[in-house]
Amino acid sequence: LELRSNPKLIGKGTVIESRLDPGRGAVCTVLVQSGTLHVGDSFVVGMYSGKIRAMFDDKGLPIQEAGPSAPVEILGISGVPAAGDPFEGVETDRFAKQISQKRLEYKRIESAKKVRKVTLESLNEMIKEGEVQELCIIVKADVDGSSQALTESLEKLSNSEVRVKVIHSGTGGINDSDVMLASASNAIIIGYHVRPTGKVSDLADKENVSIKFYNIIFEATDDIKAAMEGMLSPIIEQKVTGTGEIRQIFKVSKVGTIAGSVCMSGKVSRKSKMRIIRDGVVVFDGALSSLKRYKDDVSVVEAGQEFGFALTDFNDIKDNDHFEAYEVIETAKKLS
Repeated sequence: LELRSNPKLIGKGTVIESRLDPGRGAVCTVLVQSGTLHVGDSFVVGMYSGKIRAMFDDKGLPIQEAGPSAPVEILGISGVPAAGDPFEGVETDRFAKQISQKRLEYKRIESAKKVRKVTLESLNEMIKEGEVQELCIIVKADVDGSSQALTESLEKLSNSEVRVKVIHSGTGGINDSDVMLASASNAIIIGYHVRPTGKVSDLADKENVSIKFYNIIFEATDDIKAAMEGMLSPIIEQKVTGTGEIRQIFKVSKVGTIAGSVCMSGKVSRKSKMRIIRDGVVVFDGALSSLKRYKDDVSVVEAGQEFGFALTDFNDIKDNDHFEAYEVIETAKKLS
């Protein structure tokens, strides 16, 4: 169609995806729609502002500028924007911050309006709404696009008897704040391709907060729907049998990458499933291909023992990664 755009204008585009990278901070993928973006340009994206610290093309190579129709990954944002937010370059960093602060202020005002206050006029309506049960959910995902998709899918499950309400959604690992919010709101936490950070699991047990982990969106929606209908039978649980840390990596020809590790708690068996966790985000979830102590194949490794393992079709293991060994257990649901 001979579509053209002026590359001499200030760059503008749309956010395609965003995430919180443990090593680089907030990262977003932007499709440039007009003008040209340069490293060092100030910008506003959604509610956030920043200055482009670095740009990378679709091959992950650093670039200095990006013209119309170019997809680029940008670093230097003050927060994680939502997928679909407009990205606009501005003249100065000060102007960008002013726009960002104004938009954040509008967001706070809008959130405050959603807090319902009891009045004589609304009392009767709220009593009637008390007949409707509400299921509160907190969603945490590896990227913003997945978070939005899961939130929309869950909220569509609401019916006349049970209403599904996502009270918070975000990106990155599950943290203490998520658990405390769930405890205060009587909510459950759904993690999509993420895991708890630090001692969050212990805090969740202490606060009696339920955390569910999923790798496929429809599995999460099916479980929530089944729970609403009272049809969860059988219950499939993932029981963590052992945890530990990867200390050293060995490259072996015809075998692949061997992870020299130590089992910190529990035990690891040859039949266990293995989950590799890097900075709170799950980078692999699958089966073991081998389990060894020194040069011998073993069936079980106990806490405190050093051992090596290899994974099926996965070699991107790094030093200081953590692992969780788990078993999938099916039990028939019993009505209380």
